[in-house]
Amino acid sequence: MDSVVHFNMPAQDRERVSKFYEKVFGWTMKQYGPEMGNYILAYTAETDEQGMIKKPGAINGGFFTKSERDNITKLTIAVDDIEAAMKKVVDAGGTIIGGTKPGQVEVTPGLGKFIDIRDSEGNIVNLMEPEKK
Repeated sequence: MDSVVHFNMPAQDRERVSKFYEKVFGWTMKQYGPEMGNYILAYTAETDEQGMIKKPGAINGGFFTKSERDNITKLTIAVDDIEAAMKKVVDAGGTIIGGTKPGQVEVTPGLGKFIDIRDSEGNIVNLMEPEKK
């Protein structure tokens, strides 16, 4: 069974969104600079020294800069083989959207391979094949 491992939500104001989730839910927010797309990592549960969540079932997430092209919340599902998962998506009535280019798998060194898909109901989901270590 493939699991939801991360969430991504859009935000217009980095400071405002960080303060909101820290104050309301007690999350720890870590802001990255332009080299990481001004991404904000949201720690929603206690993690170990390697950054792995200690509480089963909990996930961390983050916030990206909202744009006209990218303005919806997405869940990330980890898969063992992204190419095989993409075939299953299409066979089940979904579509491959892609990363920065339609249909293109993106590779993030140290993290793995990523691609956006649209499920049978029109929802956009991010698939991730974690980098093998």
